Amino acid sequence: MIQIDDSGSGSLIGGTCIGAVRVETGDYVYDFIPIDYYRSHLFRSKKYLLESAHIVLSLLEKLNLKPNEEVEICQGYMFDQAREFIKARQIPYRCSKIGEPLQSLVENTFQEYALSLGLPPQYVKYTKYPLHFHRILRWVYADYDKRVQLCKTGWKSWKKYGNLPVTVNEDVLYKSNYNCLKCGNLIKKGSKVKRLEYFSNCHNIIYLHSRCI
Repeated sequence: MIQIDDSGSGSLIGGTCIGAVRVETGDYVYDFIPIDYYRSHLFRSKKYLLESAHIVLSLLEKLNLKPNEEVEICQGYMFDQAREFIKARQIPYRCSKIGEPLQSLVENTFQEYALSLGLPPQYVKYTKYPLHFHRILRWVYADYDKRVQLCKTGWKSWKKYGNLPVTVNEDVLYKSNYNCLKCGNLIKKGSKVKRLEYFSNCHNIIYLHSRCI
């Protein structure tokens, strides 16, 4: 049996990982819906669903889908078009909430991908709510012009929170163990910093090295 699932569709940054595994052997393959599908007319016309379907068929081919081998595919909206493609090809399938082994495989793949985009590990791995929208938004505002290119700007939440006014002032940071959200390095206690402030769902303050602004 082959399982199919996704990860990252709910993350503000990056595309979406589509993964497939043959349960009996552990053979695992994956691909990504590019971030461009979550912007402008491509997002409004839901072209990411068609791209998801194309990726699913490609992954089944890579795994050499056997005649009459069953496919277990996630019941989420991301595979609406893919299920139609599979049905049209008379591939036996069932929809379900995907568990192991694929759930961990595809989630770990997306986590590594998010880290490769520059997201700090504490935003991805060491938190109860990994990839939380407003936490990632703080990271984006710390280097806005560069990191906006990584965002799903077609989202309604981005249109609401993605272009907020930000004030920048000089300050001295007396906290310890605080890392600059732009370069990622530690800010020494008592250092002069730049303080960025904006209001989203709450009041946000971001500290950066003075040289990083």
